[in-house]
Amino acid sequence: MSVRADGDGFDPDEAAIVEDGEIVRRVCGGERDLFEQLLRRYNQRLYRLVRAVLGSAAEAEDVVQETWLRAFACLPQLTEPSRFAAWVSRIALYEAWARSRRGRRWPSDEWNDSAEFAAGSPVAVDPERVASDQEIQRVLEAAIDALPEKYRVILVLRGVEGLSPAEVASVLHLSRLAVNTRFHRARALLRAELSRRSGLLPHVFDFLGLRCLRLRERVMGRVPDVPAAFEIGG
Repeated sequence: MSVRADGDGFDPDEAAIVEDGEIVRRVCGGERDLFEQLLRRYNQRLYRLVRAVLGSAAEAEDVVQETWLRAFACLPQLTEPSRFAAWVSRIALYEAWARSRRGRRWPSDEWNDSAEFAAGSPVAVDPERVASDQEIQRVLEAAIDALPEKYRVILVLRGVEGLSPAEVASVLHLSRLAVNTRFHRARALLRAELSRRSGLLPHVFDFLGLRCLRLRERVMGRVPDVPAAFEIGG
């Protein structure tokens, strides 16, 4: 497992000393305070994941806090402690989806009316939003244009047109493996190009410093002591 400083500048060399699976086993064995190391590692990852679903920073913090508390309570059920990161990410995603469903703006029986609204009702136009969207589109198009052709074509077919890997493979006479590999590389190159142009993308939805610390303190303040029978798989 490769550990990185997701939380608040936590030293990756220090974090790499103890693997996730070992921390899980030791927490279940009674070393409650070690649970905070997992928060340090994955707070920002969970925040970004939840924030992408909910679109609200405040709601995302609430959901991440509940995710950590649920994860602690269910820790003995984790049969593969080394897969903690994927496990807690799924918990966060399910919690975010549940919150999103509860906060859905329109009840399901009202969706039929939305088509009539879209067709016959005037929609308020926000000039600033339009200008912002156009600027984002311009930056994206310029960044895509800057990619090498073999990656640009893959990105447009897969990412813009939405073709399946099999469809793209048929169009370009490539294997599906080659399509997937190039698409992965194209996205990485696009991210790097956008980062070069804006200098901002690496810091999108940061969850560092005091924000991360406050959430850790709230979670650890609510995490109970580990009972003697708190064993993995129990």
